[in-house]
Amino acid sequence: MIRRVALLALAALLLVATAGQAQAAGYRYWSFWDRDGDQWVYATQGPSTARPSDGDVQGFRFSVSEDSGDAAQPRGTADFTSICAKTPARDGSKRVALVLDFGTAADAPSGETPPSPRTACARVSPDATTADTLATVADPLRYNTNALLCAIGDYPKSGCGEQVSDKQQPRNESAPPAEKTTENDDGGGPSVGLIAGAAAIAALAAAATWQARRRRNATR
Repeated sequence: MIRRVALLALAALLLVATAGQAQAAGYRYWSFWDRDGDQWVYATQGPSTARPSDGDVQGFRFSVSEDSGDAAQPRGTADFTSICAKTPARDGSKRVALVLDFGTAADAPSGETPPSPRTACARVSPDATTADTLATVADPLRYNTNALLCAIGDYPKSGCGEQVSDKQQPRNESAPPAEKTTENDDGGGPSVGLIAGAAAIAALAAAATWQARRRRNATR
């Protein structure tokens, strides 16, 4: 009996210890993708330095994700021929197909509604960057001081890569910048779950002690 109670106490302790790790922090931002054959590949350069070639397909997706491995890919048609069918080739320029996915309502900032996904074919100068290309079909764009793309077509109207504690509820954007990157936002004190878990363990330990005394008294 004592052994079983001890095992229950250990299980409760492990549950409390892992409860705070159940929710992984994510970030709400525009991810940038290159089309490679029939699949999307997370871009290795930013829009301001990448220089697409004629016939390339590039995509942008607004969502909440933890990192590049967790990022949601653009949805919808991603075929250059279809997207640029009505934009004929012209000497001295290149054509780049763009897939713009504004994400879902679940990923939208509070009070905003994402526009419908769309595609566009941009005809630009041969040396144009992706940022130049995007500006011709989805203006206005918004960047932060670190050149991070914050908004495409004025969506979202505010915010830029803010941290989201549970992939749904954004952290307080008015908090100091240092606090925005803090994964544990409980103020440094013991959590309610930790206190409850400690109380449960204490109760189980007391029950084990009472049971042991009862059995000793019964054998006298």
